[in-house]
Amino acid sequence: MADPKDDRLERFTAELRDAPAPGPGAGLGRFARLLRGGLGLARSVAGRKSDEGPTEKDLAKIEALVTRLGALKGLPMKMGQIMSYLELDLPEESRRLLCLLQTQSPATAFARVEAILREDLGERAEPLLAGLERTPASVASIGQVHRGRLPDGEDVAVKVRHPDIEAAIRSDFRSARVGTMFAAALMPGMGATAKDFVAELEARLLEECDYALEATRQERFAGLYAGHPVIVVPAVRRDFSGPRVLTSAWEQGEDLEAFQARASQAERDRAGAALFELYIGTLYRHGLFHADPHPGNYRFRPDGRVVVFDYGCVREFEPEVAAAFVALAEAMRDDDRARITAALRGLGAEPSANDAAYAHLRGLLRSFFGPMLVSGPHRIEGRIVVDARRMMRDKLAIARLRLPGRLMFLFRIRFGLFAVLSRLGSVNDWAALERGFARQIGPGTAI
Repeated sequence: MADPKDDRLERFTAELRDAPAPGPGAGLGRFARLLRGGLGLARSVAGRKSDEGPTEKDLAKIEALVTRLGALKGLPMKMGQIMSYLELDLPEESRRLLCLLQTQSPATAFARVEAILREDLGERAEPLLAGLERTPASVASIGQVHRGRLPDGEDVAVKVRHPDIEAAIRSDFRSARVGTMFAAALMPGMGATAKDFVAELEARLLEECDYALEATRQERFAGLYAGHPVIVVPAVRRDFSGPRVLTSAWEQGEDLEAFQARASQAERDRAGAALFELYIGTLYRHGLFHADPHPGNYRFRPDGRVVVFDYGCVREFEPEVAAAFVALAEAMRDDDRARITAALRGLGAEPSANDAAYAHLRGLLRSFFGPMLVSGPHRIEGRIVVDARRMMRDKLAIARLRLPGRLMFLFRIRFGLFAVLSRLGSVNDWAALERGFARQIGPGTAI
């Protein structure tokens, strides 16, 4: 007998995919839709807990919220994606509905996709359109992906940017009040000034709209991981790419939920170690950080390899920053206050000398580095119980550090990578892996 929960998810997925896409919009109209979506998401997180079970009314509200955030695209949809994979205290049915935002939302009409391809590629669009499927394989916050076949027989993934998404993102940040609200929701407690923080977030999101830049980043990661036994970076087809079009080799496999449900412990451990290497290892060795570790960006192949998509949100750091991050992890392992303070200053922070403030900061940092501080193989605990008063105290404590806004994406390690590894159920000696990467830190850098 079919599971009614699966039937509901399948039905709503089809409805979401076929829903009319009004476009992201801009100005006051978008602001009103954005505000309703943000408040709805906050209510869903703070509302009914996982042990209570959702009512039919609760699930209908989540469906309406997912549709609204998906139609808005951009920052609101990203906010919903983050909430979907954090181990929040949400009923499983509600979380599964939110998870659809990782790969599904109301799609841009194919007529507009076709127009963008012709505008960006000129004569090259014709052979691409001839083998392109009209229904998108996935719809994300900045663009959507269509499967296609090139004249040479190669299957490809063609990512096309949503029309007007760049203007929508600029509209979201035009008001400091709107930008600060979403910055606080997406990355709680970053210690930069609000202006610095919001400017960094806006710059990174606008970079995601530049598919030529993303192609360059994807090619760089492909070079770094060429021949890797687990990590696969899809090859870019520059001859069929442009400013709003990115064509890559088609790679398929199971999504995280399907892989986690059927994979052996050894398979999950191997995949988890590879993802840990992609994020932590690449940061230490090359100063590069893939800052969008959400489950929709992975596919798990039958041969045990993991395909990693989406290189729009990548941050590059100087070797000195990576070295200071390594020094902070080592100081946290030794619980050495003087070295912790020195490492934070190396990151550009301004830690307080107050004992009570330091005690709170120490607790936050231990939570942030979590798995890297525990020796021996263990599973990552990613469950988060939302406590509004504690979150406010944490925000204030980190705010006093006055971290530069450009470092904010490193916090995606805690709120993204660890949540994914927790969901995956991978068991590894994370501290040993991290120490191994630290020994390979970029050349010319003293730790």
